Amino acid sequence: MGSQDTAPAGRDGRRARAFEDVLAQIERRIAEDGLTVGDRLPGERHLAEQLGVSRASVREALRVLEALGVVSSQVGRGPDAGAVLTARPATTLTDLLRLHLGLSSLSPREVVETRMMIEQWSAGRAAGRAAPEPLARMRAALDGMARAATVEEFVRHDASFHLTIAELSGNRLLAATMRAVRAAVEEHAVRAVRRLGTTEGLMADHHRIYEAIATGDGTAAIAAIAAHLARAYPDTVPHDARGGALPGREAAEEPA
Repeated sequence: MGSQDTAPAGRDGRRARAFEDVLAQIERRIAEDGLTVGDRLPGERHLAEQLGVSRASVREALRVLEALGVVSSQVGRGPDAGAVLTARPATTLTDLLRLHLGLSSLSPREVVETRMMIEQWSAGRAAGRAAPEPLARMRAALDGMARAATVEEFVRHDASFHLTIAELSGNRLLAATMRAVRAAVEEHAVRAVRRLGTTEGLMADHHRIYEAIATGDGTAAIAAIAAHLARAYPDTVPHDARGGALPGREAAEEPA
């Protein structure tokens, strides 16, 4: 490749900007060189020479990667120069979801429906994976909700409870997605609790979810999650999802 700031035309006939080609080449290098979190990319000047592009293009590509949570830029010289590969998928997803919710390109209903599917699948898996440490975290979250002095504090402990369930699923992408969804809709969750006027029913739901997971009853855990979200979002949860699982319930109940 030459040092020009445009790449060959793509299939759609447009000429990609140079930094887009740099992104693609860095992605290939990460895969081909077996780079992983904590590894350092070459410095800006070396990357420009290796990839045959301008330093401005490399700089722009690295800014995009940093915004995506893939690299953390390091200022310095010698061995401390260059960008370090990181992994912050939940942070990036949260920012994107929050922006799209703010722009109304995603509706609260779509987000709650997505949460319903994620949580039901997670609860079914978690019921077969319950271990002392995550169960202790769930109990601590229950205690925190019971003692919460404000709705905001209640919602923070509520988020911890549900995120632990997602982590128990054993699927890191699903857990990151759930963390992003919860963070992006935190204000909606606060409003939902305020609208109910009491946390008594929500607490009862949480205890049912906990008991089902702790005793390994995946079917009960899935149903408890559906009932809980229907209570919290009565105008948003699909009617056909209130009494049980959405399609995919069988997969959620497969043994780990």
